[in-house]
Amino acid sequence: MNHAEHRANLAAAFRWTERLGMNEGIANHYSLVVEDSPTRFLVNPAGKYWSQLRASDMVELDTEDGGAAKGKNVDPTAWAIHSALHRKVSHARCVMHLHSKYATVLSVMKDPTIPPIDQTTMRFFNRVGVDDGFDGMGLGDEAERLASAMGNRSIQILGQHGILVVGPTVGQCFEDIYYFERAAETYVTALQTGMELNIASDEVAEKTARQWEDYEGEGDRFLAAIREVLDAEEPEYAH
Repeated sequence: MNHAEHRANLAAAFRWTERLGMNEGIANHYSLVVEDSPTRFLVNPAGKYWSQLRASDMVELDTEDGGAAKGKNVDPTAWAIHSALHRKVSHARCVMHLHSKYATVLSVMKDPTIPPIDQTTMRFFNRVGVDDGFDGMGLGDEAERLASAMGNRSIQILGQHGILVVGPTVGQCFEDIYYFERAAETYVTALQTGMELNIASDEVAEKTARQWEDYEGEGDRFLAAIREVLDAEEPEYAH
C-alpha cells in the first residue's frame, strides 16, 4: 500500500467516526506509522473537524525528533500521546484514541470491565487492559506512562479518560474501536434497565472471542466498505 492510500484510509476513518457521532468536538486523534520509516507517523491536524478531513491534511511527524511538532498545526496531546505510543509499543503501527460516549462512561466506573452478555461483548473477553492511573491531560510524563501501561494489549480503557486502541492497520484499529463502543453501549444500556444480566460462562465467552479472532482481515474489509460509500458520496476525502 502506498503513502497516498495510508493517508486516504486515515481520512476515511475520521469521517466515518464523525458520522457515527463517536468524535468529541475537534479533540481526539488517530495516527499511523508511514510505510518507509518506523519513526515517522501521520496524525490529524489541530482544529479541523473530522467530517472535513482529507488525506492531504494529515501531518507527518517523527518520534525521534523532540521538536517535530513545533511550528506545525498539531495538538500538544496528539504529539505527546501518539509519539510515545509509536516509540514504545512495538505493535502500535496505528493508534486510535477517543472519548466516545459509552467507552467514556465505562472509564468512569470503579470497575469498567464489560461482562460477556452478548456476542459483541464476548469479543473483548479478557482482552482489554484498564489503566487507572489518570494524572491529568496526556502531556509529558502522563503520555509516557500511558505508553508503558499499554504492554502487549491492543485495547485499553483509560480510567476517567476514554479508550485507546493500537494495531497493525487503520482497518483493524477502526473495527476494534467501533465494536468496543457497541459493546460498551449494550452493557450500559442493559444496566439502565435495572434487570439482572445474563452473563455467559467463561468457556462460552472465550470460545466466542476466539471465533471473532478467526475473522482475519475483517477490519480491512470493513474499511474498504466504508471507503466505497465515501467514494460515492464524499470523494474529496481521498485527496
